[in-house]
Amino acid sequence: MAKQLDYHTIREIFTRFQEADPEPKGELEHVNVYTLVVAVALSAQATDAGVNKATRELFKIADTPQKMLDLGEEGLIEHIKTIGLFRQKAKNVIKLSRILVDEYGGEVPNSRAALQSLPGVGRKTANVVLNMWWRQPAQAVDTHIFRVGNRTGICPGKDVDTVERAIEDNIPADFQLHAHHWLILHGRYHCKARKPQCPTCIIRDLCQFEDKTQ
Repeated sequence: MAKQLDYHTIREIFTRFQEADPEPKGELEHVNVYTLVVAVALSAQATDAGVNKATRELFKIADTPQKMLDLGEEGLIEHIKTIGLFRQKAKNVIKLSRILVDEYGGEVPNSRAALQSLPGVGRKTANVVLNMWWRQPAQAVDTHIFRVGNRTGICPGKDVDTVERAIEDNIPADFQLHAHHWLILHGRYHCKARKPQCPTCIIRDLCQFEDKTQ
């Protein structure tokens, strides 16, 4: 684990990220906040590309909680059976859709606590929805962010909660809204787990990773 970088270094890192990609976007496809919740819940231990492939046709016919209930669990499974853990995920999507219809009038709530009360929605999922839909500076820490944070020193921590706090505490406020997307995309395409692309990395000179590739 790298040491926590100082304020000026972090500001320079995120200035470079912003210049390279001013409006980073999440890669999960969705048509409204409900389909975003479903897509993020389905993405656990799966790739965004795999989820998008499964949900393109699904969201054409089930883009509201009631339509999902009308489709039913078996109908949902037919659409998402290429995704890992699809049976448990289908159960959760049907359960959360029922709760949204019965308790929230078919609307998705926008507090972290209410979102996390839904089956299959953990803190990371809730933070993604709060950030992407309601533009809250919520930090969803996934494996990419955990790796980048600890390699570089941007937001080191022993677990995801510590890394989340390190982002909130150390990244300047004007970069908070897009911070988790910049970190995810950097981890997905540059600071990869097995073969990090250090020679072409835009923050190579600021990163504390000792095993940089040549």
